[in-house]
Amino acid sequence: MTTVPVWVWIAFTLFILAMLALDLGVFNRKSHTISVAQALRWTGVWVSLALLFGVGIYRFQGSHKALEFFTGYLIEYSLSVDNIFVFILIFSYFKVSPEHQHKVLFWGIIGALVMRALMIFAGAKLLHHFEWVVYIFGAFLLYTGLKLAFGKETEVDPDKNPLVNLVKKVMPITPHFVDDKFFTVENGKRVATPLFVVLLIVETTDVVFAVDSIPAIFGVTKDPFIVFTSNIFAILGLRSLYFALSGVMNNFQYLKVALAFILAFIGVKMLLGHTPYAVLTPMALGAVVGSLLLSVLMSLMKWKLIIADKRV
Repeated sequence: MTTVPVWVWIAFTLFILAMLALDLGVFNRKSHTISVAQALRWTGVWVSLALLFGVGIYRFQGSHKALEFFTGYLIEYSLSVDNIFVFILIFSYFKVSPEHQHKVLFWGIIGALVMRALMIFAGAKLLHHFEWVVYIFGAFLLYTGLKLAFGKETEVDPDKNPLVNLVKKVMPITPHFVDDKFFTVENGKRVATPLFVVLLIVETTDVVFAVDSIPAIFGVTKDPFIVFTSNIFAILGLRSLYFALSGVMNNFQYLKVALAFILAFIGVKMLLGHTPYAVLTPMALGAVVGSLLLSVLMSLMKWKLIIADKRV
């Protein structure tokens, strides 16, 4: 378990809340379309904050903990890229206008932070009291990686979402959007809008992805503070990364293969953790970085070949 004092947890949480308040209350108080330049700036801000935080861990907790943080952060950030594919599907399916997407992702990520915190602490408790659970996590990640590599593409089906069906039973939903509102009043009754339905689907989608990603980082470290902070920085950077990459994500055709490899690799690492063939953290970091770079390079090469063929 972690040796970080309570006040550090509180300080980190307050810092994150302050950054979120600055984001929504100052820079994005009104709904507007997020430009690629703005998205890249915010992506740079969140990545820089994560790097500085990692340096702080190195300064106060040593190189081993810092390496765990950077490896965990990179794993979580790379796995969260898969969310972007689903966000694109969700927004396209519901025809959510670009100026309203930021608000959905902002509140979606707020919910994701709470849910992931609960899942992380539950996972840490399980591993602390039942160490054999690591083998279940490892086998699950290996299965998930193979399923991602050879399974079908993710589809959006709101009718099969339990939360959406629950809302329909307790509250009517308008057939049309009402600006950027999640709720409105019609005929004296409070009703939900389709934007709220989109928010619910984004929230439940993240829970599904968290089931994969959180066990993955426990394959690197069992320290709840490292798991929590690396997860938080990855999730906070996801929103800006979506706006920066959503228009070009389809060009990275081999990215899913890399993500599948990362899940399967971490699964194997967890299964071998107590054997003479245990995979060290530096090796895990190298495997993650190498697979991501290789997937991007192969995707760009294929994209250039396609463009060259069209010109011919």
